[in-house]
Amino acid sequence: MKINYTQLPIKAHYFFFMAAMGPILPFLPVYGKQLGVSPLIMGSITAILPILFLIAKPAFGFVVDYYRAWRKLIFIALLAVTSACYIFMYFLPALPGPLLPDHQFQNVSCASIPSCDMDYHTSAMASCNGTKDATCHWVCKEYVNFSTRLSFHGITKEAVISPDTTCLLNIDEASLCQVNITKNFNVCNCNVTCDNFEDNHCLYTSITFWGFVLLMSLGNIGFNVSNCISDAICFDVLGEGGQMGYGRQRVWGTIGFGVAALLAGYAVDLWSQGEIYKTYTPAFLLVFVFTCIDLICCRKLELPLMSGSSSILKDVCMLLKLKPIVIFLCFATLAGILDSFMIYFLFWYLEDLAMATGYMGEIKLIEGLIVAAQTLGGEIIFFSLSGKILKKFGYGYTFTFCFVCYALRLGLISLAPTPWWMLPVEFVMQGPTYALCYTTIVAYASAVSPPGTSATVQGIVAGMDDGLGFAVGSLIGGILYKQVGGATTLRIFSVLAAFSAIMYLILHTLYLKHRTPDARKNVEWRKPDDAQKHCVVAE
Repeated sequence: MKINYTQLPIKAHYFFFMAAMGPILPFLPVYGKQLGVSPLIMGSITAILPILFLIAKPAFGFVVDYYRAWRKLIFIALLAVTSACYIFMYFLPALPGPLLPDHQFQNVSCASIPSCDMDYHTSAMASCNGTKDATCHWVCKEYVNFSTRLSFHGITKEAVISPDTTCLLNIDEASLCQVNITKNFNVCNCNVTCDNFEDNHCLYTSITFWGFVLLMSLGNIGFNVSNCISDAICFDVLGEGGQMGYGRQRVWGTIGFGVAALLAGYAVDLWSQGEIYKTYTPAFLLVFVFTCIDLICCRKLELPLMSGSSSILKDVCMLLKLKPIVIFLCFATLAGILDSFMIYFLFWYLEDLAMATGYMGEIKLIEGLIVAAQTLGGEIIFFSLSGKILKKFGYGYTFTFCFVCYALRLGLISLAPTPWWMLPVEFVMQGPTYALCYTTIVAYASAVSPPGTSATVQGIVAGMDDGLGFAVGSLIGGILYKQVGGATTLRIFSVLAAFSAIMYLILHTLYLKHRTPDARKNVEWRKPDDAQKHCVVAE
């Protein structure tokens, strides 16, 4: 096998960069939950972040294009800051108080639970000493169920219902409990499920909360911007007409992400030894190690000498006035809308389906296998084949095929009778949807970018895809999911994907393939003597 040493550093960068993100990105929501952040707040943060991506990506792209002599240093600094934001999360103190387990309390009798001393409870809540309240639902016997509000004291890491750690907040509910037990004296033990702890001012005024929000926001913005600029640098390394080779470089990032995520998950469970408070030390160590290796790889990147644009904004604005580009950006946004629903709501629907079909006992295993199938299965295959597919069918027909696959994928998921059926669907369909669609979008953006504006155009395209598209998709998806349920929402998005495929095929056939701009026709080729006169070549 012949090794292309010119492309080896960018392959190594993709592998170690994504390997540095793998141990933390998939676990950010549950890490925030362990710190005490509620699901509502977590959802609000992830809804706002795509808007910030929309602003940050073109801005950083412009900086990299404008300060071309410093582009490698800017890029390396961005990678270091991104990983540092994630690593600093490790030093955030956990909020005091217990965590609710993700299972029912078994064989609990409410007859033994005392009523709360409301004066003490008020004082404890004001002092933020770890006391937390929740609404709990009791099932003691068929047709005998009721709800009560309980207060949990922060004595142990895991919330337990006992006379020493729990009290009944409402006297009327305490009487209700006694009445139910009295009427059903032969059934004193109940199964109890508690909702999430009620939010209070302790969360919103803590350093832990605001530190997590700030670090997660900066880290996610840094990751998305770094990913965007990595693509621009990759196309620079591939050179003119090298768009078809992008997938063969990017696939190494998928391998790194999947392997590192699996390794981190196993190491965290092993290190935690079954405790409800997971110890994420090995995950953050992996982030640090892989980041250091990635920074070394980036120093070895030799960025080619390319003619810069003397007026970046003017060239990009001229590009955005072209109707084919505007149409492409609109459909890139639609792809982001479809992808955002899969990212934010796939596991949500998976757990709802597991609850309805009795698979909650093995849901985490299923989720882990789905992530492995997505990254180490479909993505590897289609990132590797994407160049050949694009070369054979072109951007237009490939983009249409991606929308068709999105429609099929969403429809099949909505019809899955059990969570296990999603495993083969994700293994087969993640590749022709996410991997192929992502490659098509960034390769097309590179092909139409005027000389010297690649990072800026990549930033605009990525901002529309996983910036505006993700924000709109998350908002619409959340509203529909609440109003009509997961299965119906999946089918609505499936119809949207099918409609997008039909419309893009019609537009491409009748208009786009005859009007695709050739923005690189005025590329100025340099002579070897010219290169020696410039000191801006990356060392």
